[in-house]
Amino acid sequence: MRIGELSRETGVAVPTIKYYVREGLLPAGRLTSPNQAVYEESHARRLRLIRGLMEVGGLSVAAVRDVLAAVDSPEPVHKVLGAAQHAVTPPVGGDPEGLEGARHAVAELVRRRGWRVDLGNPSVEAMAVTLATFRDIGHGAFEEVLDDYAEACERIAHADLEFVGRTTEVERLVESVVVGTVLGDAVLAAMRRLAHVDASARRFGVGPR
Repeated sequence: MRIGELSRETGVAVPTIKYYVREGLLPAGRLTSPNQAVYEESHARRLRLIRGLMEVGGLSVAAVRDVLAAVDSPEPVHKVLGAAQHAVTPPVGGDPEGLEGARHAVAELVRRRGWRVDLGNPSVEAMAVTLATFRDIGHGAFEEVLDDYAEACERIAHADLEFVGRTTEVERLVESVVVGTVLGDAVLAAMRRLAHVDASARRFGVGPR
């Protein structure tokens, strides 16, 4: 297909496609003349992945380049998906009091649950900062429900991977992880609030709201 057809199929403007090619995110088309190139379905798949990473994941060009390098590498799928998840995990700021103790609590949770997780994972630090903040504002007892949360999250993680595992294409897997992580978090937060409303109504005997 010509670049105009590629643009129509993917919804990505021609100048943007050319920009992605210049930045090394998208392979150049096959030249058929000095000023003409043809593109394959693989270009369309890569463009959709780039859009997902940028528009849904909010990644920079540099971060997208890193994720795409992982996709194109011979690394096992687990490592490729890990690179994608790390890329869409926002950095955490702040240094609340008791952060070291909270880090220890997270490490203990990982050990207790038998999770095969590197403690350098950015989500470990994000959770530690959050727990330290709970402690700072006088709600450290929240940690008593961490194992209940962990059990629920294990079930969610299995459901997520069952869903994304329906495809064997690495690009589609990565796209599903990015979209699922960003939009799935939003669905999970909304569903949790709905469950809170239901639990409150059942516990205190009132109607739906």
